[in-house]
Amino acid sequence: MLRRIRKRGSLRFKLLAATLLLLPQARVYAQQNTLDVDILYLEQRIEHPPVLSNLVSWPEDEGEQGANLAIEDNNTTGRFLGQNYTLESVIFEPDEPAKTRGERIRAELAKGARLVVANLPASVLHSMASLPEAADDLLFNAQSMDGGLRNKQCQANVLHTIPSRAMLSDGLVQFFYKRKWQKVFLIEGNTEKDKAFADALRRSITKFNLDLVESRTWIEDADMRRTASTEVPVFTQARDYDVVVVADEDQDFSQYILYNTWLPRPVAGSAGLTPVVWSPVIEQWGAAQLQSRFRKLAQRDMTSRDYSNWAAVRSIGEAVTRTESLSPADIRRYVLSDEFELAGFKGAPLSFRSWNGQMRQSVQLVHPKAVVATAPIEGFLHPLTELDTLGLDEPESLCENFRQP
Repeated sequence: MLRRIRKRGSLRFKLLAATLLLLPQARVYAQQNTLDVDILYLEQRIEHPPVLSNLVSWPEDEGEQGANLAIEDNNTTGRFLGQNYTLESVIFEPDEPAKTRGERIRAELAKGARLVVANLPASVLHSMASLPEAADDLLFNAQSMDGGLRNKQCQANVLHTIPSRAMLSDGLVQFFYKRKWQKVFLIEGNTEKDKAFADALRRSITKFNLDLVESRTWIEDADMRRTASTEVPVFTQARDYDVVVVADEDQDFSQYILYNTWLPRPVAGSAGLTPVVWSPVIEQWGAAQLQSRFRKLAQRDMTSRDYSNWAAVRSIGEAVTRTESLSPADIRRYVLSDEFELAGFKGAPLSFRSWNGQMRQSVQLVHPKAVVATAPIEGFLHPLTELDTLGLDEPESLCENFRQP
């Protein structure tokens, strides 16, 4: 028996020694056969309007830092596979003339087939994807939640790693349905973004057969810092409702609605219980490790837009690893196939819908200190995947261009 143990130990030692001898050779081979993956990052800085609270702010590098973290993650694996990932960043200031911005975009796209992560408004993204120079590119939308980009205005060369507003509102209203909050009071802000979110909420309320008992537009000139306790009760006065949902994407007034409503009811939407792509309070499924690495890199918490950019760059990394190709066409084909899965620290693998390019992912319902629930909520079933209960499903889709090669 002792001899057998010694023989086994000797064999293991020989295998370990052989492996250690081969590692330097593998590194040399990888260096000699390096696949350089250059990802173009385009961002138009967002000029947020002034809001009532001095505590509301947005990081200037929101989005870009998520992409930077994903580049690090891709290179961690890429070192052993002979892959080298770089991010070429092109940033546009809010006041940059449209003509100048357009010329810079065309110049970048004219360099050849590109893999592009786009942090651009819906109109700019749609125009860019229509350019002849973008015909052989693959664009990842990591900023715009506009529903039209995934529906009638969908384009074959655009994928979406950020959810649509319809996905966020569906996740929130599923929770209302589960908690039997049937009567909804909707408050809509005054910006175009607020109107888009409010429209998504109305669609979700109808979709899940709830009752919209009141729908009111916010008083634009109200100063909630001094008068919230008197004005909000009057504004939310109604016979009955189970929940107040607020569409206020710039967080101008929504935080003043909590605890000031006419009836003592929960507040959701842009304040209170909020549907998000990502939040610092997410800690399950290995998310705490991702949060920690991001804080070390950016010296701040990871936002939803950071996460969407991280998911875009990581999707490229996963596809390049599996296909061993830099071709945008090959990468598009792979990420839209049933073979593609991305571990996204959200409880279920991330994938893309083949009919409009939207990334499937859960929606987290959070308040500032904890996760309350993860949508899709248990009990909402789907023949393919419960994740497709969030947002437009294939039978509802008016996207006709996406299936084109």
